[in-house]
Amino acid sequence: MASGQQARAQAAAITPGGQPPAEHERSPADRVLALFSGHRLSPGQRRIAQYLIDHLTDAAFLSITELAERVGVSQPSVTRFATALGFSGYPALREVLQPIALSAVAGAPETSLEIRRNELQAAVDAEIENLENLRRLLADTNQVLDIGRELARSVPLTVLGLRISVSLAEYFAYGARRIHPDVRVVTRGGSVAYDALLQSRAAGGTWVLAFAMPRHAKETLAALRAARSTGLRVALITDLTLGPLVEEADAVLSAATGSRLVFDSYAAPGMLGAALLQAMADADPERTQARLESYEQVADQHNFFL
Repeated sequence: MASGQQARAQAAAITPGGQPPAEHERSPADRVLALFSGHRLSPGQRRIAQYLIDHLTDAAFLSITELAERVGVSQPSVTRFATALGFSGYPALREVLQPIALSAVAGAPETSLEIRRNELQAAVDAEIENLENLRRLLADTNQVLDIGRELARSVPLTVLGLRISVSLAEYFAYGARRIHPDVRVVTRGGSVAYDALLQSRAAGGTWVLAFAMPRHAKETLAALRAARSTGLRVALITDLTLGPLVEEADAVLSAATGSRLVFDSYAAPGMLGAALLQAMADADPERTQARLESYEQVADQHNFFL
């Protein structure tokens, strides 16, 4: 757990993409945001963080009971939040917050609107960094092209995404259906997923593409294991590089999620999915062109679009 000295050093840490400014040059908002950077917080914990940011000068002096009541969470939730940041408990976190709050009062304190703007800009900066990392990953296109080729050959192709990952799976499947003859989406876990995977394999499918974004669900791991038990190979798009989900995949593409806001954002995983769709399209250009032209004819005939 963090000592008081370690926590103060953490509060002065470099922000994503920035240079290490002198402590006195950092705004109170930046110093508070630095405490939360680099930690995987649940949506409930991010609500506590947001309250501390928005009400710093008052919140830093609240008891754990008062803070829990103000945010609308339990006292154990506040304790878990503090330990998630690396502190021994809420008192240790408060000890670090109080001098930051006093500096805000002594100087020209930022308004809540200014603090919120800084936080939103920091979230965008973090996503830009995620995309820069993805850009470096895609400097070598061989892995994406190889996976795209395998997915294009799998008929049917199953796309799996459970809980928060449903939106990414449905986006990918929507595009894949334009260029692939049989795309099946699985967005429910348990026996429903297992049944769909069995049917896909029985119909001749060889691959399933899975999306697994935090918070990672146990039912996603169960579905990956079920897919492999049927004989399907697994391609996985996730933010992870290690762990049980990665161990169950035959091919893994990693892209970080934005975690600065209450709910994660998915600029890099979304871009990675689009790149994989491009790889699928390029794997069979004649089929791709024929299907796209056929779809455009249907769209014009039925007046799908404005």
